[in-house]
Amino acid sequence: MTRSTGGAPRSAGVRGFVRRRSLFAPSRIDGVDLARGIAVIGMLAAHLLVIPDLDWTDPSTYDGLVHGRSSILFATLAGVSIGLVSGGRTPVRGPRLETVRSRLLVRAGAVWVIGVLLLFLAVPVYVILPAYAILFVLAAAVLPLRARTLFIVAAAVGLIAPFPQAAIDALTFWSTPVGADLANAIGWHYPFLTWFAFVLAGMGAARLDLRARATPILLALAGAVIAAFGTALDLVFGQSEQFGQTPWTGGAHSSGLFEVIGSGGFALLVIGLCVLLCRTPLTWVALPLRAVGSMPLTAYSAQIVVWALTRPAAEPGTFELDVYRGLEPFWPMTLGIIGACTVWALLVGRGPLEAAVDALARVAVRGAPTDADGAPAAPGAGERPDRLER
Repeated sequence: MTRSTGGAPRSAGVRGFVRRRSLFAPSRIDGVDLARGIAVIGMLAAHLLVIPDLDWTDPSTYDGLVHGRSSILFATLAGVSIGLVSGGRTPVRGPRLETVRSRLLVRAGAVWVIGVLLLFLAVPVYVILPAYAILFVLAAAVLPLRARTLFIVAAAVGLIAPFPQAAIDALTFWSTPVGADLANAIGWHYPFLTWFAFVLAGMGAARLDLRARATPILLALAGAVIAAFGTALDLVFGQSEQFGQTPWTGGAHSSGLFEVIGSGGFALLVIGLCVLLCRTPLTWVALPLRAVGSMPLTAYSAQIVVWALTRPAAEPGTFELDVYRGLEPFWPMTLGIIGACTVWALLVGRGPLEAAVDALARVAVRGAPTDADGAPAAPGAGERPDRLER
């Protein structure tokens, strides 16, 4: 007997074991977990390594792909998860819809609280969790929509939002102490106004049915075309005086039009390729990354906490991010998180924060089980603006 959820076939000899582990639950899609795991590693690289800005004409800068794209991949995957828990190809209706919506709002509140607590650790990164909480709230309003409508709305938001976004970003209010506090509280460095397009696109991908044979192929092809189009626009116009600044720019974390197109397409490409890869025996090779991707909220929060506990004492005239990177923490932290998540997934099951948030949502909102792929994905991050890391 084989498993028809997007993973490789599994023998009867391991069936008893996998039934007891959420990482192998029939409801999960291995490729979605893998994509989340890749996004986590990209986030760690963007935080902890000194990586040059991406220049498509210079292959030595191609590791700059992690800048911006990691967090956009996470936002898109959050949409995929929301689409899966709300019915996948066929959106839930009636009482089940209200159960899913209410639980999503509870999760949004819990994620926001966790994000604020992480902010108090004062690690020099922009914490994305508050922005995710707001994106969950926005997604709750569009749960009944089908794939075509979601993709149309995603395109409209992605093409229009960068322009008011640029005007809002230009306000001097953000330079005031109150403005800075508000920006942190709502995760404005990952602005929900524009980033909602990625969540909508991810929900649309889930509505196409990622378990179908052709869906990931079409998703990868469409993503490649969109990413190439956005990259071409940035290469041709991105450096010109007329188009080189927001709202047009393709720079990482600019939320410019060229970035929305290019990085949004890149996220769809990665998701499609990961689902395809995990339909082969390579899904077992990718198990450690899938384990990380099965508990992204835990992995993301862990790196912030570990950072806070291991950072050196501040010295006058130094910037903490540069000092911490000088300790070369990337490989120890990355391998530690991969190892810990793998052991936890195999021996315990769901990540601790994922399990806690899900339990809270189920206690707060009674109803029939609705989860198809676990709670919405937790965040990742990308590159830095203004000497902080995103």
